[in-house]
Amino acid sequence: MRQQLSARALVCALALPVTASAASFNPDISLILEGRFADFEQDPEQYELPGFARGSHTGPGEEGFSLGHSELVLSGTADDLFFAKLTAALHTHEGETDVELEEAFIETLGLGSGLTVKAGRFFSGVGYLNEHHPHAWDFADAPLVYAGLFGGQLNDDGIQLRWVAPTDIFLQLGAEFGRGENFPAGGAADDGSGTAALFAKIGGDVGPSHSWQLGVSRWHADVDGRTGGGHSHGGATETPSFTGESDIAGIDFVWKWAPNGNASERNLKLQAEYFERDETGDVALIGSSPLEQSSYDGTQSGWYTQAVYQFMPRWRVGLRYDRLKADNRGSDADVLGEAGLDNEGHTPRRTGIMVDYSHSEFSRLRLQFNRDRSSAASDDQIMLQYIVSLGAHGAHKF
Repeated sequence: MRQQLSARALVCALALPVTASAASFNPDISLILEGRFADFEQDPEQYELPGFARGSHTGPGEEGFSLGHSELVLSGTADDLFFAKLTAALHTHEGETDVELEEAFIETLGLGSGLTVKAGRFFSGVGYLNEHHPHAWDFADAPLVYAGLFGGQLNDDGIQLRWVAPTDIFLQLGAEFGRGENFPAGGAADDGSGTAALFAKIGGDVGPSHSWQLGVSRWHADVDGRTGGGHSHGGATETPSFTGESDIAGIDFVWKWAPNGNASERNLKLQAEYFERDETGDVALIGSSPLEQSSYDGTQSGWYTQAVYQFMPRWRVGLRYDRLKADNRGSDADVLGEAGLDNEGHTPRRTGIMVDYSHSEFSRLRLQFNRDRSSAASDDQIMLQYIVSLGAHGAHKF
């Protein structure tokens, strides 16, 4: 479970006395405000993703008017060696407002030889979309494969090493070692060093109008008591818990087109990612009496592909298709069913279309429609979203 801070604690932390030396630091401060109105055909509280253990950040969200995923960001250079950044996300659920510490890291500057080291809490370099904050997504929600495998996005406490090769074509290699506390890991196994990842990205330009990037990645976790989902029976709650090993392999590809490199008038972005997860271990229903357990051998996979076209200044349209597949087995099918790991003979899939208008680089309005077949009951979803950025804000990733 991701660590959460109270709003009062965050305000108190930001209100600490400022010394003369601290005043010279003057970090950049930015605020991302996001809100939405949503209408669903099905009850979002009954949302299911058959065959996938769900993290806390999955599902279509709340119906009606709601505060979406807003962010408060502080960043800046501490000195000539370190850059630092903190991102606190604010979101509401059932009338409660939570402040979640998404990022809090330091990153080296100017080490030379193409090497960069990052330490703290950060989004993993696995995949393409994972490192992008939600306000930079081209759709109002995460792809199904991110919801099913990562519980939304993959972040952790740890250390990351990146190396960019001194070549004409872009080539980056990276490695990460993490605590393993957050979904889809859990329990901070191996004395708080339960996860490891490797990734590589290669890309370049094709003439003045085209650019591309291809990435591959692999993530491993020793999991000790990962929880997710649950069912109620006569007032008693049984919480599924997984202990074992989890491995995720992925490939991602992005192609961008803009006439002579000028994206202000027209541009097109094609994007696709595929992930596969293999897990072995044991599933227990915490709260059952006597304790119900099952061996577990699961394979889940999923992919999405999307195209976003800016057909005139400020206006874009987009189309996305998602699809998942699960093949999970164990010694007790009933336990796996209670844990949400029975695919129920269903293949989750979803089609989404969107149109958005950006009055400037600091504001965006988006209308999105999903035909969601995550479960057997089809769900038509409509979302109207606004995103406004205040203050200093760095350039988005490729």
